[in-house]
Amino acid sequence: MLQSRKAYIKRHIEKIDGALSSKILGKHYKMQRSPFVFYRGSTQLFYADLANNILRLPKPFSEMPLVCVMGDCHTSNFGFLTEEGSHGDTVVFAPNDFDDACIGHAIWDLMRFLVSLALASDHCQGLRHGRYEADREIAGKVSITNHDTALAMSNFINAYVEICDQVYQDPAVIYQAIDYPPEGKLLKFYQKACRRSAIGEEFSTKSALAKAVETQQGQLRFQNRPDKYVRLDNSTYINLEQAFAPYMDDPIIDIVGRKNAGTGSANMARFYFLVGPHEPHDEASFARCHIVEVKQQRRAAPLLYYPDLCPVNRLNPAHLTARCQKKMQRRPDLLLDEVEWNNAHWLIRSRHHAKVGLDPEDIGLGKKAVDGGFSEFAGYCGKAIALAHCRSDRRSTSFEETASKVIRAHQSTLIDIALQHFNQVIEDYRLFCSITGKVD
Repeated sequence: MLQSRKAYIKRHIEKIDGALSSKILGKHYKMQRSPFVFYRGSTQLFYADLANNILRLPKPFSEMPLVCVMGDCHTSNFGFLTEEGSHGDTVVFAPNDFDDACIGHAIWDLMRFLVSLALASDHCQGLRHGRYEADREIAGKVSITNHDTALAMSNFINAYVEICDQVYQDPAVIYQAIDYPPEGKLLKFYQKACRRSAIGEEFSTKSALAKAVETQQGQLRFQNRPDKYVRLDNSTYINLEQAFAPYMDDPIIDIVGRKNAGTGSANMARFYFLVGPHEPHDEASFARCHIVEVKQQRRAAPLLYYPDLCPVNRLNPAHLTARCQKKMQRRPDLLLDEVEWNNAHWLIRSRHHAKVGLDPEDIGLGKKAVDGGFSEFAGYCGKAIALAHCRSDRRSTSFEETASKVIRAHQSTLIDIALQHFNQVIEDYRLFCSITGKVD
């Protein structure tokens, strides 16, 4: 049985990553870190288990109206960012990754997130007890427990249903967002994002833009960081400039390749474009600069197993991502487009100056996490993903009405199923490490 599951894992991971060989991909090296990180990098395995009835969900969830889904909904794909990409200054708590977005069943996002809560807890407990290797100082920090996980799961579901009820009563609620200072453990991350926005006091020193560029001979350029940025040969640079300049809203100052970004899409080609005034010599002109990411887009993971669920999903991968992101966000990025170039589909989007993501360590370690912070975080995520789902249909509230009833009727069942699948992921991680030759 274990051998057949091992072959199953290998087969489905190869659907996106290509053949697993002795030369391990940087992505797979990341995935060896813990079951949580493995889960982030193996989204397709989740949908393979759904399609093959290994992960079984109550039938009423498949009968709910379809919505735009994140596709890869987990704790680290929520955080603080500025609306309208690098063109806005309002900091919100929201989903921040739409690479696997498509039209699908809302339960996909709900179940995937519930499982991720248990995995985030395991990750933090594993760091605390030395089962997983920490990449930051955690000495003396307490960890959330399984009890905290149970509370977080319930709070996530309750918050989601609460938003569905509010939208059903008043459809204008979909134009709300979590744009107010959060309580407890998340407050410092909100304040960090505010400081790094274009109007914040740390924009010129701590924003994503400030940390990526430097001045060389009076001109802004990407930093000389071979671990992150790849300098391009002249021919590639010119081809990229010619292909993508029409989609930028400012002149292109510099272009580099981007290495080792993300987890699930770490093996996809991407480029960073620095755009803005050609000679930004003062603070005012620097604020007009921003970074645009051009990323090769693969097919959304759910569509490998559910290709015929909705005709919209037949759009090319970059077009589908852009469409779903625009629907799910209150104020979508102003620079969000797609291009077919070099026999591939590419997503164009601005990099947020103030994007602040959250690792399991940020939400699961420390006194505030144990004193309710982890559960509070799950509640914010429940509200945020509910708003994103509800925005899919701005003409009716049929989804909200159905979702509220179905989820209430099956809340305890959902948590039980999530915990069962959590155990499956733990075992799959062990098998994956044996496939890729992890050295303990």
